Amino acid sequence: MHGPLVSPTQQPGARRGLDFIGVGVGALIVDEQGRLFLARRGPQARNERGRWEFPGGAVEFGERLADALRREIAEEFGLQIEVGDLLDVVDHILPTECQHWVSPSFLCRVRAGQAAIREPQKCRQIGWFNLDELPTELTQVSRENLANYRRRLERVNGAA
Repeated sequence: MHGPLVSPTQQPGARRGLDFIGVGVGALIVDEQGRLFLARRGPQARNERGRWEFPGGAVEFGERLADALRREIAEEFGLQIEVGDLLDVVDHILPTECQHWVSPSFLCRVRAGQAAIREPQKCRQIGWFNLDELPTELTQVSRENLANYRRRLERVNGAA
């Protein structure tokens, strides 16, 4: 018989991504013109500060992935999103920052709202970018997401 389920986050001083593997969900948000929404990580971001990313955030204990993603995007950017298909799951291992995350990313669309930076300590810049005009300084996860998104587009366009 096992005892009650206890989250590592309930352990005093335990830090997700550092003391145990964290789950960080991401949104590849695409608008009607096919542009992608990116955010530049701010000075108090958990890792990869100053790099551009497909935004998202940490999943709380007991929270479903899609719910966490909707919550994070609303909190950080004021957008209500529709969470679509799973794009990929990336091992986000950052040895120099002593962090380990597992990062599922989803294809998303905006349902309502105008993008704005609501947590400037975590994000210092946002923008919508055409696929051929993306910033080059992407986070590790976003580089993998982008490669998988391009492959997905090639399969879809090849089938058309």
